[in-house]
Amino acid sequence: MDKTTEASTQSQSTRTRSGGTFHYLQVIIGVALVIATLFTAWTSAGLLPSRLAELQVATPQGTIAQPIKPTATIRPHPLIGIVAGHWSKDPKFNDPGAVCPNGKTEVEINQEIATKVQEILKTQGYDVNLLEEWDPRLTGYRALALVSIHADSCEYINDQATGFKVAASLSNPHPELSNRLVACIQNRYAQETGLKQHQGSVTGDMTFYHAFSEIHNDTPAAIIETGFLNLDYQVLTQKQDSVAGGIANGILCFIRNEDVSPQITATP
Repeated sequence: MDKTTEASTQSQSTRTRSGGTFHYLQVIIGVALVIATLFTAWTSAGLLPSRLAELQVATPQGTIAQPIKPTATIRPHPLIGIVAGHWSKDPKFNDPGAVCPNGKTEVEINQEIATKVQEILKTQGYDVNLLEEWDPRLTGYRALALVSIHADSCEYINDQATGFKVAASLSNPHPELSNRLVACIQNRYAQETGLKQHQGSVTGDMTFYHAFSEIHNDTPAAIIETGFLNLDYQVLTQKQDSVAGGIANGILCFIRNEDVSPQITATP
C-alpha cells in the first residue's frame, strides 16, 4: 500500500469512529429524554421537586402532608342584626308575647315588621341577620348595630297608653354609641309614624334586655317597643311600611352619623 492509499484509509477510519461516537451520543440523549418524559407523566405532581418543599415537611417520624391554610374571606357588606321579639323556630321557646282579643299576637307583628326592616336595609347595601329571640348567634354577636323589635300590651290601660319607647343597655361599655343609636331611632321613628315617645314606661325588661349581655361589647344595641297593641293597633298592623321605615332610617342615621335634631318631645 502506498502512502497516499494509507493516508486515505486512515482518514476514512477516523471519520467512521467520529460518526459512530456522535451517533451513540444522540441515542443516549434521546433515551434520556424519553425516560425523563415518562417519569414526569407517571409521577404525581405533588412529588415533583418544585412542589415537594411546599407540600411536605420532613420530621423524625417521617414525611407528612403540610395542611392547606384557608384564605380569609372579607365580608362584602357591613352587618346589622335585627331581632324579631318573641320569635323562635324552636317550640321549646314558643312565646307569642301579647295576645289581642282578635287572636293577633305580638310575635306575628314583630316578625312582620322585622322582616320589612331587613328588606329595607338590604336595599341599602347591608347584610342583615333576622334573629330569633333566643338565637344562639346572639352569643358574642358583632355588627354595626343590633335592634330588637317588640310591641306593648293589647289591653286598654288609659288614654295615655299610646306611643313608642326605645332603650339601650344601662351597662353597655360604650354608652355614647348605644345612646346615639337610641336617639336616631327615636327621631326617625317619630318622623315616619307620627307616634310620640312614651318614655315614662321604659322598664327594667328593656334596659336589662337579655341580648344586651349576650352580644359582643363592641356592638351598639337598642330595643324598641313600637307602640301599644291597643290604641296604636292600626298603625302597627296597617302602616307597617312606615313603622319598618322609621326603624331602618334610625339605624341608617346612626351608621351614617346623621343629624338627629330637632329633638322629639316625649309625652307626659
